[in-house]
Amino acid sequence: MAKRKRLDTNVPWIELQSTPADWKAADPGLLLTMLGQLRLVRAFEETVLELAGESLVHGPAHSSIGQEGGAVGSIASLRSADGVNGSHRGHHQFLAKVIGHVSGGALDPQALVTPDVREVLYRTLAEILGLAPGYLQGRGGSLHLQLLEAGALGTNAIVGGGVPFAAGNALAQRRSGTGDLTMTYFGDGAANIGSVLEAMNIAAAWKLPLGFFIENNLYAVSTHVRESSADERLAVRGQGFSIPGWRVDGMDPLAVHLATLEASERMRSGEGPAVIEAEVYRYFHQNGPYPGSAFGYRTKEEEDSWRDRDPIARMERELGRAGILSPAEADSMREQAASALTGIASELLEPVPGEPGKRRIRANLWPDPATVNHGLRGDGSELDGLDAQDPIRHTGGWRDLKFIDAVAGVMDRRMQEDERIVVLGEDVHRLNGGTNGATKGLVRKYGDRILGTPISENAFAGIGGGLALDGRFRPVVEFMYPDFLWVAADQVFNQIGKTRHMFGGDNDVPLVLRTKIAMGTGYGEQHLMDPAGIFATSPGWRIVAPSTAADYVGLMNAALALNDPVLVIEHVDLYGTADRVPEGDLDYIIPPGTAAVRREGSEVTVISYLSMTGKAEQAIAESGVDAELIDLRWLDRASLDWATIERSVRKTGAVLIVEQGAIGTSYGGWLADELQRRLFDWLDHPIERVTGQEASPNISRVLEAAAIAQTSDIVHALERIAREIGAR
Repeated sequence: MAKRKRLDTNVPWIELQSTPADWKAADPGLLLTMLGQLRLVRAFEETVLELAGESLVHGPAHSSIGQEGGAVGSIASLRSADGVNGSHRGHHQFLAKVIGHVSGGALDPQALVTPDVREVLYRTLAEILGLAPGYLQGRGGSLHLQLLEAGALGTNAIVGGGVPFAAGNALAQRRSGTGDLTMTYFGDGAANIGSVLEAMNIAAAWKLPLGFFIENNLYAVSTHVRESSADERLAVRGQGFSIPGWRVDGMDPLAVHLATLEASERMRSGEGPAVIEAEVYRYFHQNGPYPGSAFGYRTKEEEDSWRDRDPIARMERELGRAGILSPAEADSMREQAASALTGIASELLEPVPGEPGKRRIRANLWPDPATVNHGLRGDGSELDGLDAQDPIRHTGGWRDLKFIDAVAGVMDRRMQEDERIVVLGEDVHRLNGGTNGATKGLVRKYGDRILGTPISENAFAGIGGGLALDGRFRPVVEFMYPDFLWVAADQVFNQIGKTRHMFGGDNDVPLVLRTKIAMGTGYGEQHLMDPAGIFATSPGWRIVAPSTAADYVGLMNAALALNDPVLVIEHVDLYGTADRVPEGDLDYIIPPGTAAVRREGSEVTVISYLSMTGKAEQAIAESGVDAELIDLRWLDRASLDWATIERSVRKTGAVLIVEQGAIGTSYGGWLADELQRRLFDWLDHPIERVTGQEASPNISRVLEAAAIAQTSDIVHALERIAREIGAR
């Protein structure tokens, strides 16, 4: 018979309950402050539901009524420099954190609503209504609430989507040695999301000061936790990652507070993350002013049993029992909160003339529609004063080196000059420079600024986003292959790309995402796509695509100076090529809006990027067509050099867009549409495109060659265009 031994995780997993002794020992000022917070949050949420019932909230109204105890109890011990973020049901977390910030963590029950507290309530309600006085000028609404100066990192409409960003913020705190921590809030539904579990693993491996606070309200919309999880005790998630867990009654704010104090001691001391599961209950449906029983997935009896455990009633009862709060004082706190919200609502709303009892939003409070695109990306002014040079016009000396050595060389130079730069990715710290040599020699020089990650693109991409949002770091995130962006699509597109705009347009997100195209290397359909077309149609990203080593230096320097997320696309065909860069310190930049005319001509404008620029140049020579060749360098909408493109098209009247990859995700399809709308009057011939096939490249050498665009395809296209123009 096999020998068997029972294994144990040896990781603490604690259920904590408050006792009468705990209530007696608690600071009365803390308890009154928590009650004040609860009252303010409850009155706020009741106002939101009232306005939603009048159809004055555009979009969802995810009420946190019933769940306030978890947020208030856990945030009461946090300081302003501690970070919190959460999911779509996050009004209570945001308010608790920001009110705690402006009040210094102490509320006076006799004067609950100070001018600072009132401003928080006013601006938060304005934001939920989508109005200009809101914290984010109405961009975020109910789903996206943020005030970085208060440590409120941002609530999130994607379930579990903000957790990797919180891990990035915790990494920034750990690297800065502040002793601060981050608490990320999510529900029972998000406890099964991959990005959450990936972030748990990295947080544990890197000992990040990150608290995973699970608000287990039993229902993900209408699906009960027992239907989605074999073990309903969600704090068990931490056991698999050696993260200790606390399980607590979220309707008892003091118990939550005590559990958070214990977990925080671990996090602040450098021991790593913690999980806190608070059992709470949302009194209303997922969205709107009706209870869940109205939709048939809960019973009224269940709802009543939870309402009997209301956190406000619990606090008032315990404070009354201790002689700290009288019934009259409790009523006063409730009335102060309700009166403040009534007054704030009256400032945001006005009666509808001729319709008694009906209200509408004051017209002068709506944001200016002209600002709709404000803040998709920065204005690039951070590049002012930097050494802008175009290698194509360089007249000084040159030094020879391979393209891949330019990649590593410019990163070495920038890391030497800018201590904020941190590199993250799979194997970037091994193999003497990663899988291709892009980080060659950097580990020896910069140590733990080169962070090798687990195979967890969702997590480490989001960690890069959180680092960037912190403001003290410039993360460079490497995706080994661009196809892996689909694994991390939420973090890349919903989070990093949209963060600046959806949080008001003023957040810097200085992040560089490096990846390489590997068409022609036999890696098959899941390792070699060209991501340019996907990113060009996704908001917030800038894109660079260098075709020479000298261009790589200038473009990467610009990418690392910008305060926007920048995708840097490389091509394996270029890595081993003999190339050259200008003599000197590799400090020049090639700013946005700087294309290169590689060859002047008069018959056709050929537009390309990356390794296809060289193939296009070869094809032009073979075809005998007098074509002008433009190497785009910058590919995104805001950074394209439209002046150079327009000058060329006005001269030639014909355009051929050349790219290597599949037609379905083509960058050229987007570019052709832009060209058609901008320059139609100057076109004498339909815009032509050379792309790969519909199929992604296969592993078979023959099928791979058939799937991607070749030099001969460019030659044939040029010859056809020349014939058609000549025949007219």
